[in-house]
Amino acid sequence: MIEKTLVLLKPGTLQRGLVGSVLTRFERKGLHIVGMKMMQLSDELLSEHYSHLREKSFFQRVKDSMMAAPVIALCLEGVDAIEVVRNLTGVTNGRNALPGTIRGDLSMSYQENIIHASDGPDTAKEELKRFFKNDEIFDWSETSINFIYCSDEL
Repeated sequence: MIEKTLVLLKPGTLQRGLVGSVLTRFERKGLHIVGMKMMQLSDELLSEHYSHLREKSFFQRVKDSMMAAPVIALCLEGVDAIEVVRNLTGVTNGRNALPGTIRGDLSMSYQENIIHASDGPDTAKEELKRFFKNDEIFDWSETSINFIYCSDEL
């Protein structure tokens, strides 16, 4: 099933000059970029995004980290895109992420772990609405799609 998912390239990704290499991994896999923008996140937006962490002692530290520099927000599309992105991303703690994953190759931290990726269909829909307006996600045809999937996968 074709899905859309949110990916945030965290401030450390920009600071370390890793944006291009991370984007390349998604494109090489065959994921379709249908939305992309740079944005400076606000405390209000992050309080909503990380509301599930509100009672944790590290809540403010996470928000401060995410406001340290702009992020790149992406909407990626593809068959089983949520699972594919999560597999490419690797586990949250970069020290434990497998080599070959984005975090496994580029991260040494639990918090400063390069990337945020939606963890399920409901979360992806909610997060995409939080970070993108309707007119910021595009429906465009990728001519190589028949070389990425076989016809019965679409």
